[in-house]
Amino acid sequence: MRRWAGLLLACIGALPVGAVEPAKQSTTTAPPATGTVTLVCEPVYMPSRATWARTVTVAYDQRRIREVAIDGQPVYSFAIQDTLILTSLDNERIQVDVAAQRWSSDFRGLATAQGRCERVV
Repeated sequence: MRRWAGLLLACIGALPVGAVEPAKQSTTTAPPATGTVTLVCEPVYMPSRATWARTVTVAYDQRRIREVAIDGQPVYSFAIQDTLILTSLDNERIQVDVAAQRWSSDFRGLATAQGRCERVV
């Protein structure tokens, strides 16, 4: 342990004066813009023909989508493919096309759903 501390002090001593001081933070740097988009989807589940209102919330910043939640429950993982958000919740594999505002899902071949989505303002 003392050997590492001595090496660290030797390295710091070899630096020019003022190099150890922390960099000054710019006060004009704005935090990255973040936002949330909420879609209310009404897929029809087949073969029962039942309509179930689903809420999809997408949190993002300037670089990427940060979080996806369905019916208020954050999904464990998701993937982005063009305008599709691919994810799953319980046994349901879900695809939400945010450009076309469409929902489609599959319960491992036992049931399927398709429907439209509307953006909540």
